[in-house]
Parts: sequence; structure tokens; C-alpha cells
Amino acid sequence: MEMRQIQYFIEVANREHMTEAAVALHVAQSAVSRQIVNLENELGVDLFIREGRRVKLTPLGKIFLKRITHAMNVIDDATREVKEYLDPEKGTIRIAFPISLAAHTLPTAISSFRMYYPEAKFQLKQGLYNDLIDGVASGDFNMALIGPVPMEEKKVNRKILFTENVVALLPIHHPLADRETLRLRELKDDPFVLLPEGFVFRDIVINACKDIGFEPQIAFEGDDIDALKGLVSAGLGVTLMPEVTLMESLSRSTVKIPLVEPNVTRTVGVITPKERVLLPTEQLFYQFLQDFFARLSYFKE
Repeated sequence: MEMRQIQYFIEVANREHMTEAAVALHVAQSAVSRQIVNLENELGVDLFIREGRRVKLTPLGKIFLKRITHAMNVIDDATREVKEYLDPEKGTIRIAFPISLAAHTLPTAISSFRMYYPEAKFQLKQGLYNDLIDGVASGDFNMALIGPVPMEEKKVNRKILFTENVVALLPIHHPLADRETLRLRELKDDPFVLLPEGFVFRDIVINACKDIGFEPQIAFEGDDIDALKGLVSAGLGVTLMPEVTLMESLSRSTVKIPLVEPNVTRTVGVITPKERVLLPTEQLFYQFLQDFFARLSYFKE
């Protein structure tokens, strides 16, 4: 089995198209087809179902893709590790993150880190909560920012960086919009706009409401944080949000109000694999994250 065959296989599997894979690889389509056939002959199984130049993975092909992708990540990590031990300040950090930390938290940390290490590089991937945990555990990436921090998860190491408040976001003309604080119970008759099922923050909101005796009336769902802001701005409902998601932008048509009774919070932290060590540049960033958010917490206090 040759490295070239594996590289061609992964590209075709991800694109499900021989010609598109060939273009991405800068080789002839016939060369890609030939290497895939050679790989299948060597393995003794069909990896793809052919439909002209478009292809789909067979069940065995899907298993092989998962395993070989993990193997390639291990090889890539080994190569990077050797290089980074020679010069860790110029290495690459692979880190994943949820949508709620994309606008402010992660960019702020990376920007500050690059002030000290301007030649460091980043490979970023956005994902859902459980995908972040699985991705770190399986080797898709070595580090993920996450909120809330999964304290019971056995597959990863965890470090809480800070705890943030969850606030209410209301339309500017809402009857309670002039309040300095809100009790969550006061919103029990309001329509809520929430993220779709599968987003852990949706569960945080629903559980916070249930804990004080009501289930929120879900009027609309938005695919991301900005969509929720837009729905609230349009007067279609209220929502709860991590305060950090409102740091950069708050529509004039909305108002954020701190919650009391209960005080809803979310931990934010970083998870790393239990079965693998961080590469030198990643270790550098991991330590920087802890120091950076510790300083921020100190100045807030």
C-alpha cells in the first residue's frame, strides 16, 4: 500500500467524484482511477460504488476511510512533532470550536497568541458539541474549545478557562426591556427562539426553564447565534444567550438583561486527548490559553 494511493483514496472519498479529486490533486483523472483500482485489488474489496465519475463509499469503504484518516493524522502528527521540537514557535495548532465561541472568544485568544508567536499557524474546524469531544478522542484534532466543559467525559482531559453568565435577549419594545435584571420565570409566557436540536446550548436553556417549573414555548429555531439575534430583533421571540456571544454585536432592536433566580452560567474550557500528548506548538498554545483567561478573570474581578 503506497502513500499516494491513500492520499488519492481520501480525496476521492471526501469529494465523491473522480474528476474533482483529480483536479484537487493536480493529476490526470486516469491516474487517480488507476491508483484506486490498485488499492482495491491489494485490499481485495471494493471501496467505491461507481456511478460514472461520481462514486460513493461502500460500507467497507467507510470503515477504511475512518481508520486510514486516523492513521494519516498520526503520521502527520509525528512529522509535525519532529519539526516542532526544532522550532515550536513556527508550528501548527489544530483546534476545533463550537459556533458560540467563534465570534469573540477564540479569535481574541488567537490574536493575542500571535502577538507573541507571529509565525505560528492554525487549522480551525467548527463543530457541534459531541463532535468536538469525539474529534479530540479519535484524533481528528488535538484540542477543542468547548462550552460547557464536559466534566463526566472519560475520553478527554479538560481544563475550565472561565465561567460566563447566560443573559436574556429581548426585543427592544418588550414590556420588560427596561428592567435591570430579570427572573427567568417572568418569561414563561413568551415565545422562545432557540438553536435546533443537537446544539447543547438549546438543552441548557430548556433545562434552566424546566428547573423552575415551566417548559419554554419554542416559536422559531435559528441555525446559528446570528440567526437567533435576528429573530429576536424582528420581535419574534425572546432567548437566552451566553454573554460572550453578545460582546461584539448587539442590535439596536434588542436588549440584553442579566438573569437572576436562577443565575444561569456556562463553563468554557479546553479539552485535549487522554491517549495522546499535545505537539510542542499545541502545548505552547494550551498553556497560553490558561494564562490568558486567568489574566482576564483577574482584571474582571
